[in-house]
Amino acid sequence: MSQSLGNLEETVLLIVAVKQEEAYGYTVSEAYHEHMGNRISISAVHTVLKRLEKKGLIMSKMGGATAERGGRRKRIFEVTKIGLSTLEQIQSNRMKLWNLMPKLNFSV
Repeated sequence: MSQSLGNLEETVLLIVAVKQEEAYGYTVSEAYHEHMGNRISISAVHTVLKRLEKKGLIMSKMGGATAERGGRRKRIFEVTKIGLSTLEQIQSNRMKLWNLMPKLNFSV
């Protein structure tokens, strides 16, 4: 089953896969900045996370309350089997295209 993902959705899904048990709004936003060089708001991250969860590519659970968060709990996300399969399919398709890319030489 192939899922159609936008670039931001794909990137956030990859970050959730990489972060594993530490994937929640703030850490995803920080990882996006670290790896992509651009900032993304936590509210934008939450919008994408909700979309990915609705598509069945990730699932969430509530973490425990912590003093550093003022007793609030955080929603932790993890990739589902369908999400992992989708990432693998995207990677495979991209590699097929990259392998077709001619060696370009711009020197004159």
